[in-house]
Amino acid sequence: MTIIIAGIFLFSGLLGAIPFGLIVTRALGLVDPRSSGSGNIGATNVLRTSGWAPGLITLAGDVLKGVAAVAFVPGWLNAPAHEPLAGGAAAMGAVLGHMYSPFTGFRGGKGVATGLGVFALLMPGPAGCAAVVFLVAAGATKFVSLGSILAALTVPLVGYLMGYPTETAAASAAISALVIWRHKDNIERLIRGEENRFGSKGS
Repeated sequence: MTIIIAGIFLFSGLLGAIPFGLIVTRALGLVDPRSSGSGNIGATNVLRTSGWAPGLITLAGDVLKGVAAVAFVPGWLNAPAHEPLAGGAAAMGAVLGHMYSPFTGFRGGKGVATGLGVFALLMPGPAGCAAVVFLVAAGATKFVSLGSILAALTVPLVGYLMGYPTETAAASAAISALVIWRHKDNIERLIRGEENRFGSKGS
């Protein structure tokens, strides 16, 4: 079983590493997101630097690769059905692959969209709550980063309250911590009052 779990983690990581932000912008002849804006290949930076359509396409790709990792990779490797450890390994692999993609020199996104994808299947209740928290926080403050951080905190908290399996809850807590860590520069700017609001000229 250990070898199967390791394989799930590896293959999910490769799936999560697909750099949709870079693929979309190159296909459309747009600016490389790594050299513009925040330098991030995620949907938010693609939206800011290339427009709504490329940003939304990137968002869809990043969410769907998370969904695919959880939905298909464990089955491909014959993991037992409904095995929480297999789902957790797929989730961790996909998010880490997105954050540290070997296809882009280990420069990836912050894991929010891919995290949404994995938890939409693994923990639909907490994922739905997190989506609401993100929309309310980001909509009220115009800080996408703040919405993302609060949403990341919501998943493991609601998952714990709803009694999800220990393996799934642990994976959600680890992914939440990783997402927040990837937002460390945003947190510093929020504390200093220097974070750009979504839609502002400086963003």
